[in-house]
Amino acid sequence: MKPALQINLSFQQILAVVRQLPAEQKRKLSKTLEKDIIDSKLTRLLKTFKTSKITEDEILNEVDFVRSKLYGSKKD
Repeated sequence: MKPALQINLSFQQILAVVRQLPAEQKRKLSKTLEKDIIDSKLTRLLKTFKTSKITEDEILNEVDFVRSKLYGSKKD
């Protein structure tokens, strides 16, 4: 595998290059950057809620308890 090419560019230089792209490539770049941002935010959110202090059984018991309070203790 080849090492990644490292080029130091300022934001303004990158912007100047992007502005030279055809419209379709700009759209593709925009979608890729948007996906990267969403993935980053989702990863951060998942790390925030990650815990080993609660078991799946505890979660299921709590869900059952809340459902019974909301909907009554009807079981089909």
